[in-house]
Amino acid sequence: MNPYAMLEVARQRSAERHEAARKASLVKELRKALRQRDRDDALVMAPIPDYGDGTFRDAAPAEHIGAGR
Repeated sequence: MNPYAMLEVARQRSAERHEAARKASLVKELRKALRQRDRDDALVMAPIPDYGDGTFRDAAPAEHIGAGR
């Protein structure tokens, strides 16, 4: 086989291998990002109701009534 043809075949195979490695790296990065997003979502808790009927407190009372009156 002609040496130049052999070099061209080797260059093409090397380029294909580099492209495959790049794609594999992108897939690994994507999987890692998805795992991290799932971990972050798991840390977010749903709000816990303030009252037994499932409602939430809107605001603190406007004035405090003392117990000694």
